[in-house]
Parts: sequence; structure tokens; C-alpha cells
Amino acid sequence: MNVVVVGGGVAGIVAALDCVAAGATVTLVEVRPRLGGAAYSVRGDDFWIDNGQHVFLRCCPAYRGLLAKLGSESLVELQPRLDIPVLAPGRPPARLRRSGARPPLHLAGALLRYSHLSLRERISAGRAALALGRQPLDDSRTLGDWLAEHGQSPRAIAALWDLIALPTLNLPAAEASLALGAFVFQQGLLGDAAAGDVGLHRAPLQQIIGDPAARALARAGVTVHLRWPAQRVTSIGGRFAVVGANSWIGADAVVIAVPHDRAAALLPATALHGAAWPGALESSPIVNLHLVYDRRVFEHRFAAGVDTPVQYLFDRTPPEWTERQYLAVSLSGARAQMGMSTAALRERYVAAIAELLPGAREARVESFSATKEHAATFRAVPGTAALRPAAATAVEGLVLAGAWTATGWPATLESAALSGHAAAEVLLAQR
Repeated sequence: MNVVVVGGGVAGIVAALDCVAAGATVTLVEVRPRLGGAAYSVRGDDFWIDNGQHVFLRCCPAYRGLLAKLGSESLVELQPRLDIPVLAPGRPPARLRRSGARPPLHLAGALLRYSHLSLRERISAGRAALALGRQPLDDSRTLGDWLAEHGQSPRAIAALWDLIALPTLNLPAAEASLALGAFVFQQGLLGDAAAGDVGLHRAPLQQIIGDPAARALARAGVTVHLRWPAQRVTSIGGRFAVVGANSWIGADAVVIAVPHDRAAALLPATALHGAAWPGALESSPIVNLHLVYDRRVFEHRFAAGVDTPVQYLFDRTPPEWTERQYLAVSLSGARAQMGMSTAALRERYVAAIAELLPGAREARVESFSATKEHAATFRAVPGTAALRPAAATAVEGLVLAGAWTATGWPATLESAALSGHAAAEVLLAQR
């Protein structure tokens, strides 16, 4: 079987490796000059900048399995136990750290000691967490409405629940689907005690995904064409043609592994079969800020922020630096920040970091830049589940992959990897 995979992100890489392992001849085309899709790096003056801080969890076996195939496991680290420092201006740090007890007791101590909420709010949050662990996945309402009905104040939602909702759903609880929110908490925090331990990338994403994927695909015999803009897929007598700007590639089967806003334009009308997806899915942006200080100002590997515009702060300092420090600020659901200039972002966030980190008040910011992804993920609002397609389309031999497809997960690296496996499985079963 001759398979063409359109898209060189995590989903396309996984699908290509699965297909070639099953004996198919595989060609992968990617419009960008590199592999990795939404998880990529650019080179700064003397250091790499990732477009986003793509964390993962212990309960992400598909993505972790991809790293094992790529030989990148040594470039990531996984916490021995979930441990999130939470910073607030003018107050001592708090920590959300699990114990070794069975769920849900593994989080009880962390919640009772969480000083950014009152004792009454902590007890109420514990009750809500127990209820959320039993909550059916309801895609008709928001997580925020459900939390309010279960006694969670706006303060508790902002200082606790949004610490998880924002980075995983790319929306605050007030806007996010209850189904996806409940899934995240049940899968990552309220089931297996170790499931929510955080995984971090210690090297640039290009060195963890892009470059190793190129080597793995080459070893497997996959033909890769970069800077190859696919424009449409057509059916020709039981086979397919993937049409580019100046050429086309014939195939027995095709995997479409591109973002949802591009997928609809590539698919033939017969594949959509009157469905509202994928063009009806909306997008949610992410903004990342990159600051280099002339000295070390941050003692943690990463931390969350409360009562500050800083959502999450990461230490991304290259190992060879002995004095300077590179910090990345990750801003999810960042519609307001998308419209701000770099100068306005610098004015706001340099001051906000100085309020959180006393050492930053006297330090000099040597460089400041922003990376903006206006369509970083699909918008995980109520009603989204009906717009997320399965891997199979109405045309046999034409399948879909991507974090936006019906994996059950929000738009994460795990969802992308799962979708690649699902697409290959469907395609191979059909052929």
C-alpha cells in the first residue's frame, strides 16, 4: 500500500511510523521547512526559543511512546511526584504537591496546606473535587458553571481550578466544556495517584521532536518532502492524488494530519458528507513571552501564578549559561494578549514578574520577545464534541489525524499522538 501523510506534526509522524511498520510505502509532505508541527523551536541570538511550553503528564503513554521511538527520552524529565509551586505577589509561595497515598487522599494534604485559599475554600474545593471525580462527561455546559454550583467562589476558581484548566484546555473554567474539564481532572488528578506528575522538555523541541523525527522517518524508509504545500486531495478511480503547488503525488491511501482550519480545504466534498466539522471548530490562542535576565532571578523549574497576569513561568536557561537566566511565560486562552504589542507586553509582564520574584527587581532584562499562536488549539467550549470527527471519513482510504479529532482528550501532545495511532489503525484495517 502506498500512503501519503499530509502534515509533519506529532500526529503525522506517529501515523507515518505506524503505517511503514505495517509494511506500507509512506511519503510524508509538510509545508514548513521542518518537522514538529505546532511543537517547534526557532533559533535566537545564542539560544533556542520554543514556540510554547508543551508540558505532558505521566498519564500520556502515546506521547511518551513516541519519544521512546525517537530516542528523545533522555531530553525530558518527569517529576517523581506532582509538585507545582504557586507564586503570588507579596506572599510566600504555596505548593500543590501530591503524597504517596491512594486517590483522592494523595491530594488532601496539598489542598489543606494551600495558603492562597481560606480554610473554608479549601474544604469546599475538596468536596467539589470528589464530586468532579464522579461527574459524567457533559459537553452541554461549562466547567465554571458546574464549579459555581458546587460552591466554588470566583476566587477559588481563579486561584486553584484555573491553574489546571488554563494550561490543559487553553481556556479558563468559565468558558471551557465541562466534559473536557472533567476528563482532565479525572484522568490526570483523581484517578491514579501518579497520573498527574508533570513532564517537562529539558532541550529545545527541535532537538526532542523535529530532528529525531527526521532521523527516525529516514531510518524507517519514509520519504519526506519539506516545504511541500498540499492544496487538495482528489479521488481518481479508487486511488488518490495529493495535489501541491507545482506537482502531485499518487496514493492508495491518505492521512490528513493538519490543523482543523486547513483540513476542510484539503478534503474532497464527499469526505465531509454534510458534516459541520472541521471548519466549524473555533480556535484559541496561546502567547509565550521570552525574557533573558543578566542574573538568576527564579529558583524553580517552573511555577504557576495567582493574583498576577503571569499564568505559568518556566526556567529555560541553556545548561551552558553560568550567570544569565532565560525565563518563558506561558499565557493560555490569550485573546487579550494577542492584540497587545511587544512593547505593551514587555511593560506589563516585566513589572508583573518583578512583583513575583524579588530578585528580578534589580536585574536587567537583556532581551524580550513574544511568540503568538493565534490558532494554537481548537476552542474547547461546550458543544465541541459534536464537531470533532473520528479518524475515518466517508471516503475509504482517506483518514484524519490531529489533536482536534475525536480522541477524547483536549488539544495536547497526547491527543495528537493518539490521533496518529487511530488514523493508521483505521487506514490499515480498511486496506
